[in-house]
Amino acid sequence: MKKSTAVGAAGSAATAFVAANTASAVIGGSAATIMSATAGTTGAALASAAGASGLAGGAAISSGMAAFGFGGGMAVGAIITAAAPVAVITAIGYGLFKLFED
Repeated sequence: MKKSTAVGAAGSAATAFVAANTASAVIGGSAATIMSATAGTTGAALASAAGASGLAGGAAISSGMAAFGFGGGMAVGAIITAAAPVAVITAIGYGLFKLFED
């Protein structure tokens, strides 16, 4: 098996694990549950940056998660923002291995 394939497979598995783990914590939960489950994570920082302008703190995070949720609400947004950094790192790792592979 090529190293790039191994990196891609491991990264995909890690992305799925993070998404499933986050989903089990937030699906069916209230906004407060979702906020406490994602507090201090990279996902919360991403959501805060994507939040409605003029908002700060929890309001920015919750509006950002809802925006990333594409109609699925904060829970879906929390899952996407939790899994996104792992998927990006996987893509970078795969690309680097693919670039230098024979």
